[in-house]
Amino acid sequence: MARVAMRSLNKKYDEVHAVIDVNLNIHDQEFVVLVGPSGCGKTTTLRMVAGLESITSGQVSIDEKVVNELPPMDRDIAMVFQNYALYPHMSVYDNMAFGLKMRKFDKPEIDKRVKVAADILGIQELLKRKPRQLSGGQRQRVALGRAIVRHPQVFLFDEPLSNLDAKLRVQMRVELKKLHERLGTTAIYVTHDQVEAMTLGDRVVVMRDGRVQQVGDPMELYNQPANRFVAGFIGSPAMNFAQVRIAAENGSLWAESEGLRIKVPAPITPRLGRYAGMEATLGVRPEDLRIAGAGDAKDLGFDVAIEVIERLGSEILLDVAVGSATMVASVEPTVTARVHERLRLAINPDRVHFFDNKTEAAI
Repeated sequence: MARVAMRSLNKKYDEVHAVIDVNLNIHDQEFVVLVGPSGCGKTTTLRMVAGLESITSGQVSIDEKVVNELPPMDRDIAMVFQNYALYPHMSVYDNMAFGLKMRKFDKPEIDKRVKVAADILGIQELLKRKPRQLSGGQRQRVALGRAIVRHPQVFLFDEPLSNLDAKLRVQMRVELKKLHERLGTTAIYVTHDQVEAMTLGDRVVVMRDGRVQQVGDPMELYNQPANRFVAGFIGSPAMNFAQVRIAAENGSLWAESEGLRIKVPAPITPRLGRYAGMEATLGVRPEDLRIAGAGDAKDLGFDVAIEVIERLGSEILLDVAVGSATMVASVEPTVTARVHERLRLAINPDRVHFFDNKTEAAI
């Protein structure tokens, strides 16, 4: 069993509090992704687990053993970095075997492990080459192979795909997912790319300014964001936000702003009742906006002016003006629209979000 637990984990650099009270339980064989913008503390958290950063306070345990004072080599972990860190003068075989040689494994065992890892990664024909003779994707596979031969309890990945081009990143995401399922090892993965986080993670940990904002499976974060930051960070294109005033009228609640007046859906009304007469933030994802049709309720629609049209093949993104605000709507690729044209959009009533203006928490 390779469970990883972080308890009240903190890291300070002089006056900078980089990681603040992180509490996280990672289950055996689970793939957990830490995601957030630059400077949010995700890599520092990973490096504390690896033993590459000292812990200011709190504790890290691996397989129920506290490892705060253990050096990295004694934690039974393997780390794959953003830069591949391959020895340029060594062959692929020697790069993969180097860590085992340092640990005094015998030659037959080293040869067996290297060849098994090469077979898993499909790099058997590259074993005699030097790193300079490899493409970026091949170098990344070698870096993965060097970690695999260790047979670690925990894999740690620090933005390993960020140096690859977009097409290769997609391919390597698939390969990493397959690799994790095949090896069945616990993995912690750091990225700033929310698409990477959503596609790879069994659970995703969203971080901001050193704090964990929300932990959950990808669709939980997408459908039920804990606050405005998570709502805006998860999902592509990003969620639309509008400042609205909540008005009570004839037993119903309405969200109002310049150019926008929609009826608050009945399931949300009880939670939003205490905000009557107050300001709040309305959130709606681009894919939950559509061009209004005859069957759409008039109290869930609003008029917009098209400012930009982005034709992406599988969808069309309409950048529209709503009063003085702007929104993005994702519509079918068959829609015909022109810049400056006015049209009416309808909101999916089951997919509306509201956030407290002061705390930014979901209402």
